[in-house]
Amino acid sequence: MERARRKTMKSLLILLTIAALLAIIALAAIHAYVKNAYRNRIITPDQAMELNPDCILILGARVWDTGPGPMLADRLLQGIELYKAGVSDRLLVSGDHGTKEYDEVNAMKNYAIEHGVPSEHIFMDHAGFSTYDSMYRARDVFQVKKVIIVTQEFHLYRSLYIANKLGLDAYGVASDLRPYARQEYVEIREVLARIKDFFKVAIQPEPTYLGDPIPIDGNGDATND
Repeated sequence: MERARRKTMKSLLILLTIAALLAIIALAAIHAYVKNAYRNRIITPDQAMELNPDCILILGARVWDTGPGPMLADRLLQGIELYKAGVSDRLLVSGDHGTKEYDEVNAMKNYAIEHGVPSEHIFMDHAGFSTYDSMYRARDVFQVKKVIIVTQEFHLYRSLYIANKLGLDAYGVASDLRPYARQEYVEIREVLARIKDFFKVAIQPEPTYLGDPIPIDGNGDATND
């Protein structure tokens, strides 16, 4: 009886180990697929000049009391450079403005204005609480069809995957202008985010907030609060 019980436990342990290994392999494959599916759409600023997109979408990141943090400042600088080069005459800044105390998008718009972009050319997406929400709302609220996404390269893989799977004709320009603190932690977290958004895109739930259309070819001041 004891020998049979041990044999059963050993077989169960083997099965659980095999199942765990298969799960790890499947998740690794999903991660690799999301990372590589649209990496050929990461382009240079010169290549972006040829595309005539509806807008340049700058994705939000941490802001401090003094303004955008280093990662967000670099995204803004790259996006503003594309704007001034004539890639598009519309900026869409998308980030977290879930509370009065924390506001990424007004900080982004103010930064762009300080760097010479007219207010009416800057649209704020106040409900870009995630990369998925930003892409969904760019398509459905701002009625964007073709877009240049600006963020760091590690984030572009997932951003482009989500955007193109949602039907946007999306390309990306990387904004890695300097080394960043906690870069290793951020990239590990991004691996998990890629796997999560693979399943989210397959289901395509509505974003946290949707709202009425605000066409990107209109006046950006319509998004002021």
